[in-house]
Amino acid sequence: MLTADPMPAALSAWAGGILTIDLDAVAANYRILRDRVGPRTICGAAVKADAYGLGAARIVPVLAEAGCRTFFVAHLAEGAAIRPLLGTDATIFVLNGAMPGTEAALHEHGLVPVLNSLEQIARWRDLARQAGRDLPAALQVDSGMSRFGLSDADVDALAARDGSLAGITPLLVMSHLACADEPAHPSNHAQRAAFLRLRARLPAAPASLAASSGLFMGSDWHFDMVRPGAALYGINPTPGWPNPMQPVVRLQARIVQTRWIGPGTAVGYGAAFIADRPSRIATLAVGYGDGFPRAAGGHGHAVLPERPAAKLPIIGRISMDCLAVDVTDIGDAPLDAGTALDLIGPHHSIDSAAAAAGTIGYELLTGLGARYHRLYRDDRSRKGCNG
Repeated sequence: MLTADPMPAALSAWAGGILTIDLDAVAANYRILRDRVGPRTICGAAVKADAYGLGAARIVPVLAEAGCRTFFVAHLAEGAAIRPLLGTDATIFVLNGAMPGTEAALHEHGLVPVLNSLEQIARWRDLARQAGRDLPAALQVDSGMSRFGLSDADVDALAARDGSLAGITPLLVMSHLACADEPAHPSNHAQRAAFLRLRARLPAAPASLAASSGLFMGSDWHFDMVRPGAALYGINPTPGWPNPMQPVVRLQARIVQTRWIGPGTAVGYGAAFIADRPSRIATLAVGYGDGFPRAAGGHGHAVLPERPAAKLPIIGRISMDCLAVDVTDIGDAPLDAGTALDLIGPHHSIDSAAAAAGTIGYELLTGLGARYHRLYRDDRSRKGCNG
């Protein structure tokens, strides 16, 4: 569990920011989600976008150890990268399906494409014919999001044509909810009805509709498999309600220097902030070049772990490599160069930090850059692992 403890002294001082990732919390979140759907529904895990930016090479083995045997990635390259981390009994679905010319590589790496179009189905069927055996796949239907999946007309065409799925073994029929984070939204029930209708016209196979937020809408949405992603990494799947997940990430930024300025003094590009009182300003070594949103300037805040009640405003415009924080309200508290303030942490969740920047936790998390010193915490081994 991430705590508000001061930054460990042994951390490298080479980076301006420190991203701590709690692997035990990832495992605990998986168990929370798995137990919520119960033993009749498989709980998979979305580990696309490098496990939502946290490092698939570190996250995937933790999920596997927690009992996950079904994983979802977006691209062939992502699936090929995690295949060596898993045993042969693990299934890896590739959500974008088979791009033209990649079918043989998918098969070679033991990946299962999510077939989204008649063209993808035809190419996978051709590969099965060349291989001389049936090949597994998932079939995705468009239940109303107009993004991925087979349309009504596509499903009609498959149903009307004998042998349209010859050589393909459907492991899953799936779709995706557009408004699951708003449980009362009418499109949710409309999509569920469309999913049931389209699924009934396809070969019998396990079904999946819910991801992180849909999983919390109740058993009617669970079907045979759920595919949580963001919830695994501590993002609240139930906006407007207390977060049922454990926090996974803590983002700290080091102070480069502090200064006192007088009333009328500008801070940062464009003089976007002008002090209206004597102010103590701390410059932190994290900026939009680290993936911290520029839009948080003038809206977000930082926290000194030793003084968590004080919200320290991020002022002016965020620069590529730094941002400014007004620390006046903590007076003359020692703030030596190298001191770390929390931009995300025990007293400032990823969802609240994202909201202050006018975005969502998904975008903030996946955008955190490569310049941070990464610390992977794993209390099971009673030590932190640098990465």
